[in-house]
Amino acid sequence: MELCTASVSISPHRPSISTSSRPVPYTRYAGSRSCISKRTKRSSLYVINAASTNALLSSRTLPTQTNGAAAKGMPSKKPNSALEQLDIERGVCMPFRKYSPEMVRSKVLGSSGSVLSLASRGVEIIWKLGFYWSSLVYDYLVGRDEEIVPFRARQLRNLLCDLGPSFIKAGQVLANRPDIIREDYMSELCILQDDVPPFANQVAFSIIEEELGQPLEQLFSKISSETIAAASLGQVYRATLRETGEDVAIKVQRPGIEPIIFRDLFLFRTLASFLNGISLQKLGCNAELIVDEFGEKLLEELDYTLEARNIEDFIVNFKNDPTVKIPLVYNKFSGSRVLVMEWIDGIRCTDPQAIKEAGIDVEGFLTVGVSAALRQLLEFGLFHGDPHPGNVFAMRDGRIAYVDFGNVAVLSQQNKEILIDAVVHAVNEDYAEMANDFTRLGFLASGTDVSPIIPALEAIWQNSAGKGLADFNFRSVTGKFNQLVYNYPIRIPERFSLVIRSLLTQEGICFTLKPEFKFLEVAYPYIANRLLTDPNPALRERLIQVLFKDGLFQWKRLENLIVLAKENVSKMSTNPALKSNSLQTVSSQKLEKKLDLTDTIKDGARLFLIDSGIRRQLVMAFTEDSRLHVDELVDVYKLVEDQIDIPSVALEVLQDLPSVARDFMLSWSDSVLSDRQN
Repeated sequence: MELCTASVSISPHRPSISTSSRPVPYTRYAGSRSCISKRTKRSSLYVINAASTNALLSSRTLPTQTNGAAAKGMPSKKPNSALEQLDIERGVCMPFRKYSPEMVRSKVLGSSGSVLSLASRGVEIIWKLGFYWSSLVYDYLVGRDEEIVPFRARQLRNLLCDLGPSFIKAGQVLANRPDIIREDYMSELCILQDDVPPFANQVAFSIIEEELGQPLEQLFSKISSETIAAASLGQVYRATLRETGEDVAIKVQRPGIEPIIFRDLFLFRTLASFLNGISLQKLGCNAELIVDEFGEKLLEELDYTLEARNIEDFIVNFKNDPTVKIPLVYNKFSGSRVLVMEWIDGIRCTDPQAIKEAGIDVEGFLTVGVSAALRQLLEFGLFHGDPHPGNVFAMRDGRIAYVDFGNVAVLSQQNKEILIDAVVHAVNEDYAEMANDFTRLGFLASGTDVSPIIPALEAIWQNSAGKGLADFNFRSVTGKFNQLVYNYPIRIPERFSLVIRSLLTQEGICFTLKPEFKFLEVAYPYIANRLLTDPNPALRERLIQVLFKDGLFQWKRLENLIVLAKENVSKMSTNPALKSNSLQTVSSQKLEKKLDLTDTIKDGARLFLIDSGIRRQLVMAFTEDSRLHVDELVDVYKLVEDQIDIPSVALEVLQDLPSVARDFMLSWSDSVLSDRQN
């Protein structure tokens, strides 16, 4: 694995990567050997790995049949560890980690009484899980394994709760891992409650004083006598800052939880080493890799300084978005076990009556929520991993507010582009390439024969897409996908299990507020707008793929994209959740924002001049079926004429001509030299 390099600036407070101010998490890496992460203020530096710019590696050793498209560009060198494999799959590496197997082993075995503690805990786990496993074997032997599934699933949920916070978190992960357990068990684990009895106030207050180094009375003029929420890792109080009078939320970590988590992670990984053979057969990867994914995320949640930085990242990303509220974090009152944030006085997002009474348009609020979720996933690559109803609120000014940023996930630029590839391949019904996208994302081992999976993907997508927007929902698609991953050696990477959970949770919130809400009717316009206006050259390539199918230019598809993109711009020009009484104000605000196609037109002109392949395709598009497609071109122009200022666009194109001419000459000279060599 190649070395990762980053430019690090040291400050008295924390390390950060020297970056520009653009609020996106990753820079484009095409054509470069090493690109520095754009994500700011993270304790773990995310850097594009040179080895991963072409393809992803895997250490799986399942018998495979080489697939040319899947294996194309795959380096032969394998990662040295599960963590290196995870870095390659993600398209990033982390020079500074909260987790490593060696660090966990050192912490556990280096503590006094570690052997006795490990032995005692190991016996408890083996006894309880062993008894449960023997019950499953007995059910199978007597032939009642199917009929008793609901009871056994509830039994498993209760067992995980009894075994403590590590197992509660593991159960929550399993609830989104159809590659590991059956769907009927997943359904039961989905209701696994993270709510546990709160620990004593005096203990919590002592932790606050110890962490912040001051008496509670000097920091807060008021603090709630009861917890607002209590979970397996910590609990929350409401308080008022003495120096400013601002209301805040105080998150306090459960006492003594860190050694318990480290001990359990050590035991998990020890057990995983004995299950590698089964895991390779069923999932195509080592069981240790799955434990490492889980351990890495769990230890990140334990460090509240990381959560504070997550909040700051979200604030930067949404700083120019008037539809999203992210709470401020008070770093001077926070530490690794205490986090003080702005108090969010909002309405639970599952209370439609209260939302309506606050003067908020429910459908507009849902549009805001879907757009915010898509921006996190496809634009920033940094998204909230647990947007359940307790973490999402409707503000009285129509904004959507998020809280609890301990569980967030990161998608590299590479991962985002492959996701968009998968959408493009789905639109073009190219299921072979869609299957290869799963390999590139780490769902399948590199070199795995994807031919058995192609018909299953085709059946899932055609069955779901054929129903149209009215009946399409992620839950039905996910249900079919769960069956696929359970029957094939497919592993769902942890970050994508969070993506799936996030989308399903938010879709569930949408249906709670408005059962007939069409998720894709909001998602499609956003994606169309991104394809048409995003300056990323990689997205330009995807746009071309969307517009051409089987060598034919899709005029109707281009028109639909423009209509959808205009709809997205129109809706999001103002906060659609607000019921404004001044139609004139709303109208004037909408006129200020148009579909900006300037960069797209400039790039299109450049490609037409310097790319002979694109030029040939476009000429053929205008002359298909032995006729000039003037009518179609006029229809497209009519759709965009009110959106663009022709003189200013023409001027920018002319100003770009010297650069285009240079690129044209370079392209032409390369072509001449290539012809002479041949």
